[in-house]
Parts: sequence; structure tokens; C-alpha cells
Amino acid sequence: MDHRQLLADAAQRPVDTARTVLDGITPEALHAMPEHRGNSIAWLVWHAARQMDVQLADLVQEEQEWVRGGWADRLGVERGPHTFGFGDDSGAVGELRVADPDALGDYLAAVVSALTAYTDTLSEEDLDVVVDDSWDPPTTRGVRIISLIDDAVAHLGQAAYARGLVEGWRIGY
Repeated sequence: MDHRQLLADAAQRPVDTARTVLDGITPEALHAMPEHRGNSIAWLVWHAARQMDVQLADLVQEEQEWVRGGWADRLGVERGPHTFGFGDDSGAVGELRVADPDALGDYLAAVVSALTAYTDTLSEEDLDVVVDDSWDPPTTRGVRIISLIDDAVAHLGQAAYARGLVEGWRIGY
């Protein structure tokens, strides 16, 4: 298996988890905030996709899928292309409402598709190129790609956990 296959496999996992978590979810469960302060499932899936979209667009110097695909309108989320949930308080989390959970999964899938299309063009040497020297050590393209995948994986795990808290649900049962 080469690096492109590994990155594609890793990137696809949050999409698979999102589809499972969102399957058959009620609007109440989708927007419930555990303990009235935890992140809702809708926010977690949205943020997982948004952070990946924002970072990928910056990395490839192209328009975000959020804009290109008209996802704000499709999801009914009135947030611009420069917001992705970083720093949201519980009020902002609670205000994020999504009418169609499947569309939320579709947005994440579209972003992952853009990511895998990009990673399919990269050589092993491309992954070693420094893309951000403001960190110590400087961040390479490969590390940035892993970081945005890892963040999505973490948030989808939180979404699965939140659904368990809200509905007593668990993956596979």
C-alpha cells in the first residue's frame, strides 16, 4: 500500500463514522447538547468538516468546498467561509441547526473527496515540503494532512459518544 492509499483510507474513516452516527438520528438528538453545555452532534460533524475544508483550501490555495458547493444554503447554516467553530461557546453551538443530517454527512464526504483528489497528486517528496514555518518544528504538508484527518476523527468519535449520552446508542448495536 502506498502513501496515497493510506491517506485516502484514513480520510474516509470520519465519513464512515459520520454516516453511522447520523443514520436514523432524530432532530432532537442531532441538536442536543449533553449537560446543556457539550457540543451537539450537528456541531461536531459540521466542525469536523469545516476545519478540514478550511485547512485544505489554505493548503491547496483553492476555494473551499463550503463555498464551491453552496453548503451554507444546503445545510441552512448561516456561517461564512471564515468561520469553522473554533472558539464557539455553548450559545454558538446551540444556534447551529441543520435540517438534514444526510446533507451534513454529504458535506463531510465532499470535503474528503477533495482531500483525496489532492493527496492522489502528491509524491512522497511532496509530503516533506514545509508549508508552515511558524511552528517549531515547521509543519510539513504530510503533517498538515494528518492533522486535519486526525481532528476529524477526534470530533466524529465525540459525536458517537454524544449520541450514546443522548440516546443510549452505540456503534454496531
